[in-house]
Amino acid sequence: MDDYDVVVVGAGTAGCVMAARLSEDAGVRVLLLEAGARKPLETRPPDWLSLQGTSADWAGTSVVQAATGTRIPWPRGRGLGGSSAINGMVFVRSHRSSYDRWVEAGAEGWGFDDLLPYMRRSEHAEGRDPALRGAGGPLTVSPPSPLHPVSEAALAGVAQLGYRAATDINGGMEEGFGLTDQNIVGGRRQSAADAYLVPVLDRPNLTVLTGAPAHRVRVAAGRCTGVEYGVGGEVFTAGCRGEVVLTAGTVGSAQLLMQSGIGPGAHLREVGVEVLLDLPGVGANLQDHPRSMVVYSPARPIPATVNGHGEVIGLIRSDPALDAPDLQLQVMAIPYFAPSLPPELPTPGQGYSIAFSAMAPRSRGSVRLAGAGPGTAPLLDPNYYGDPHDLEVMTVGLRVARAIGCTAALDAWRGAEVLPGPEVKDDDSVRAYLYRSLRTYSHQVGTCRMGADDMAVVDTGLRVRGIDGLRVADASVMPSVVSANTNATVYAIAERAAALIRAR
Repeated sequence: MDDYDVVVVGAGTAGCVMAARLSEDAGVRVLLLEAGARKPLETRPPDWLSLQGTSADWAGTSVVQAATGTRIPWPRGRGLGGSSAINGMVFVRSHRSSYDRWVEAGAEGWGFDDLLPYMRRSEHAEGRDPALRGAGGPLTVSPPSPLHPVSEAALAGVAQLGYRAATDINGGMEEGFGLTDQNIVGGRRQSAADAYLVPVLDRPNLTVLTGAPAHRVRVAAGRCTGVEYGVGGEVFTAGCRGEVVLTAGTVGSAQLLMQSGIGPGAHLREVGVEVLLDLPGVGANLQDHPRSMVVYSPARPIPATVNGHGEVIGLIRSDPALDAPDLQLQVMAIPYFAPSLPPELPTPGQGYSIAFSAMAPRSRGSVRLAGAGPGTAPLLDPNYYGDPHDLEVMTVGLRVARAIGCTAALDAWRGAEVLPGPEVKDDDSVRAYLYRSLRTYSHQVGTCRMGADDMAVVDTGLRVRGIDGLRVADASVMPSVVSANTNATVYAIAERAAALIRAR
């Protein structure tokens, strides 16, 4: 057993930020625990999909979904950098309306304007509006270069349909279509570990332990006193004089709290965990963006990209009467489809795709324990399409994706619509396709949400309610999923959490 001032559990996006920022104070002794490997896997940016299912991925799978009758693969990053080391490298803030909804849900002080300084602190975005974008931050983010010709054609296509061209779709203030920022520097992925952690590994006050999964947090007299973890079959305890910060993600942070006896009492007793604190919101409120796609065969060979895929995104409203955008579309110069699609469905070896996703889903699911043992994989139930509203938005998404795919600007690239196929037209066949083509967008949030009501897990200072010296600072604290890819927002949450702890 050793004592630290701060113990950070989980070296994904948030954990790397926390460890780097908190260890800036040479008088603060910081321990970062990570279950995965120390050296992240490296691939060329276009090969990011090949990282799924490897040792860098927890490779979870949902329980059978009530609406679709299928299990959905759930890739999650494992190792230094976490999901930032295996994701599609898209760096996009949500539209400001998403953050302002957090305030309406009880997360006072977490609106867009409150979070903006921490968004700016994380990034270096060359040549952008300095009032909105950052300069000198650890992450170097920029649009794809060179732009893929299918991306160029798609931008022309959406203009033909009358959609607005966004100047900086990544900044959080615009709707329409534009180029994504990407976490690619010098032709290589820049993960959270690359940007934040690796440059400071030589700090004498920072200890990083990999291959060290956390088993539970230790609590005495209502205060968190440390973390129990395993290495090579042995069990150790890291004592903590200050604060333990959980940054294990939407699945891992909720799982660790429940393994520690902090969570919904009836469920914990059911799986054989002694209840330390009945906190019913732990593991509830799980949200994710459902995702589907239209896939086209090529009319001519499509050149390979040197960047990640998904260079063009659009953020629009599925219904003009809405007060905020709720539908994202993404153009990808590859045939991109769900692993659950039947093998007899013809898919081209080469092609391009237009993916679409409901950005403000109403469905809510849960993370639950399957057993008391710390090595037991949790039960993941995103409850996709549990609320029929999400299916309605995705139906609009399919219609818009097809409209983009049929624009004259894409004539030179378009062969045939392979997925869903021209026979999918009526309501029943569209619904069936949306069910069978469903895949996660890997944007899970909400299982330790912040707020002030009885189902909130953390307060607006990210402190676990009812336990001193314990915080959560990752995607799990979001009251609702944002209208964009979540990684940029997680960086900002972690930056603000580090500032809160340092101020204390």
